[in-house]
Amino acid sequence: MSLSSLPAAILSHMIAINNVPPPPLRSLPRLKMSKYIDYGQLNALCHIRGLQSSRSSYSILTAHNVFIKQYPKIFLQKTHRLPGLFKQEGKRKPTEDTVEEQQHDDQRDDSHNIAIHVKKARGGLTLYEPKRFEEEFVEFLDILKKLPIYRTLHEHKIVWKMLKTIPDLTCQLPDEHLKTLSKSVISETWVKGSTVVGNDGFYIILKGSARLQTKAYGNLIEEDESTASLIPQSFQGFVVSEGIKNFLLAELGQWSTFGTLEVAAQTESETKEYSVITEEDCEILKISAKNYARLKSEKIKLENKQKVKLIRKCPYYEEWPTLSIYELVALIKWKKFPPGHMIVESGKIISFVAYINSGYCNIYRNIVGLTKLEPKKAKKIKKLVCMGKLKEKESFGEISVLLQVPFTCTIITGKEVEMAIIEDKDLFELDPVTKQLMLHTAKPTFGHLTDEDVKSEYLQREQKKDWKNFKDKTMKNSLYYNGIIPGFGKWNHYRISIPRNLKDTLVSY
Repeated sequence: MSLSSLPAAILSHMIAINNVPPPPLRSLPRLKMSKYIDYGQLNALCHIRGLQSSRSSYSILTAHNVFIKQYPKIFLQKTHRLPGLFKQEGKRKPTEDTVEEQQHDDQRDDSHNIAIHVKKARGGLTLYEPKRFEEEFVEFLDILKKLPIYRTLHEHKIVWKMLKTIPDLTCQLPDEHLKTLSKSVISETWVKGSTVVGNDGFYIILKGSARLQTKAYGNLIEEDESTASLIPQSFQGFVVSEGIKNFLLAELGQWSTFGTLEVAAQTESETKEYSVITEEDCEILKISAKNYARLKSEKIKLENKQKVKLIRKCPYYEEWPTLSIYELVALIKWKKFPPGHMIVESGKIISFVAYINSGYCNIYRNIVGLTKLEPKKAKKIKKLVCMGKLKEKESFGEISVLLQVPFTCTIITGKEVEMAIIEDKDLFELDPVTKQLMLHTAKPTFGHLTDEDVKSEYLQREQKKDWKNFKDKTMKNSLYYNGIIPGFGKWNHYRISIPRNLKDTLVSY
């Protein structure tokens, strides 16, 4: 088929295709060099003699061994960094340098702690970082400058926490008193050269220093114990020789204490002034002696209210006049007895009148019973029979103390018992009207019991005991006759705790 016979369109298309230029040549991509291959070692490995020629088997084997030996060297090994070792110095560093290094170490360890960066950004403390003592002390001073009525509950708690760190306070005041006094303490600012008289409160130096100047005599310091208690514990070691009349001088620094909490010392004829002269500007915390006296009076009122309530609920004192009850309240002391303690024995006179606040006591009466020794012999022996209990809000001992009559029963505590007691020597000092009123209303403890009642109770208990022993013995003999010995063989049952949800599904065997 000739080209002339082709259609004109096909011919024109073929001419156009022949006129199209060829595509341009493209460059090959560059190979990336691996970071873990030593190409110098790889090139030397490829040109080892003996690998390409095979004339001698010995040369090929030698080249192969060299290749295997050098092959691991083409791979680059990662370098591992070892932790740095600190040089040990022969001399010990001062404490300040050690603290600084420790702070730097803490900063390095907390480099990933976001709280540190938040603190740097905000310029203050964070919720995740504990406050240092210096910062707590500054906050403590700022709180003390406020009036107590303007302090929040959190600020009162901070003051109480700081006061508990002062040994001169914690060794003399209970924790509940210290917590109450912390809500009324104040801070006073004294300029250099001021004289602070410590007769109206207890003082604690928070800032600055002072000089304790106390006019004291040698015989007073040795004989009067209350005088020595007013001097801070850190300065009680200064001793004044007998017959020397001079001033006791001592340097007081931060957290030193002076003064007294006893208001009664001001009313004495010979008032002892314990004054302090400030050596520089000082911040001094003051605990008012009047506040402490008010605290003690409130505590006494609360205790007296509790005692009155206790006596009022006792059966013998329900109709007593209030004035007579308050005479008893002034003589009452609190006392606790452990379980099983014998308070009074039958036939003896008790030494106090008791009002049970909590717990109970068992009442026992003595009786002579028979104990079998042999089949035809018996021995008389004294036994205690429990006849009842003394419960809360009950009293005993009035008749025995006032009339000096021996107790007809034995009283033993059933569990720990707290009582309000009045000793016999205090009870004898009451006015005759109150004593007669007590004799008229009180009754002997379980005095209604007769010997027949005790015998009847004893016989009932012995019959129950004999009947129980007879039943146990009969049951044991019956089981033994049928070859059943509890605790042996297949009758040895172990007590197993079974869950409640499985008890219904198990079958007893």
